[in-house]
Amino acid sequence: MGRTPTPVTTPESLTFRSDVTVELVKSSASDADVLFAARVSTAGEQSLDELKKDPERSKGLINYLMRDRHGSPFEHNSMTFFISAPIFVFREFMRHRVGWSYNEESGRYRELEPVFYVPDTARKLVQQGRPGKYVFVEGTPEQHSAVKGTLEASYEQSYASYQQLLAEGVAREVARSVLPVGLYSSMYATCNARSLMHFLGLRTQHELAKVPSFPQREIEMVGEKMEAEWAKLMPLTYAAYNANGRVAP
Repeated sequence: MGRTPTPVTTPESLTFRSDVTVELVKSSASDADVLFAARVSTAGEQSLDELKKDPERSKGLINYLMRDRHGSPFEHNSMTFFISAPIFVFREFMRHRVGWSYNEESGRYRELEPVFYVPDTARKLVQQGRPGKYVFVEGTPEQHSAVKGTLEASYEQSYASYQQLLAEGVAREVARSVLPVGLYSSMYATCNARSLMHFLGLRTQHELAKVPSFPQREIEMVGEKMEAEWAKLMPLTYAAYNANGRVAP
């Protein structure tokens, strides 16, 4: 009985990306959601009237809630994002558990596509300093060339090995073990404004932040795109978040 031929993996059959995809696929989120939730404590069922009013008239209340960290009114909303990013981003992302729900594509049930992460020349490559005090600085052209060449060669080899195992009849859940964390995956992530604010406080750098954060650049790219979508849905809440040091209430 002849051996199964090794599948041919060529550079042309692989896709290399340096970006991430973030799409807001559905939402139920507005500044009015914060107001009716907050006013139920004093107005009871009459708080539902807030849904018919212009939230602008009550932006002072939103700011007060944010400033004094009355957080629960910011939970009565929902946003679902479709995200495509390298696996190493998702493993960091899923450390955020409170107020988040996830469903990710599975290498057990589908053959994974050959899409891999290669940083572009804007990505700082060199880490300087000791833990807790380090900074990242620009890489040299030679370093960028080395990263690109090494990653692409590694990806080509690992995906060829993956295809070989599949061709031998090995289960997808076993064959995927040869694939690196630079492989792109996709997921749906659902959150509320409060949980998103906590995520952004840790996973983005911002000049208005009271508490500094030092996120890996790739997860920050995801955070920036999510933030842009949320800012359009809840502009008064977003403004209060920035005005009060980007600390989740």
